[in-house]
Amino acid sequence: MAVCDEGYVCDVCGQEVEAIVDSDLYLRYILGEVHPMHLANTPERHIRCNPAIAQYIVDPAFTPPIVCEGPFAKAAFDEEFVRDEEQRITRGWRRLQEAATQGLAIPEYPLPEVRERWGLPTG
Repeated sequence: MAVCDEGYVCDVCGQEVEAIVDSDLYLRYILGEVHPMHLANTPERHIRCNPAIAQYIVDPAFTPPIVCEGPFAKAAFDEEFVRDEEQRITRGWRRLQEAATQGLAIPEYPLPEVRERWGLPTG
């Protein structure tokens, strides 16, 4: 099977990222951390395989919550930074869940402020 037919394979666990709602790549795209021009050549992983990001998702639907160990654990950062990251990343995760069910075009996925910064449609 051609690589393009295999879908996205997680560069951490090696399993296929079967649903966009589980995609760390698309979450980071929504947050403005991956530019649209780099979507096709940026490594993919499951959100849960990236605990440095996943630990900031605070939503009852994201269970079980992820705990990150080591130097990137949110316990190592000040409360204001953690609160801001929890709000930002949770908001992005919720947008990812919406985007997957609303039939949006990929340029419509990012948060409004990211679309504006990149010059993508904001309507």
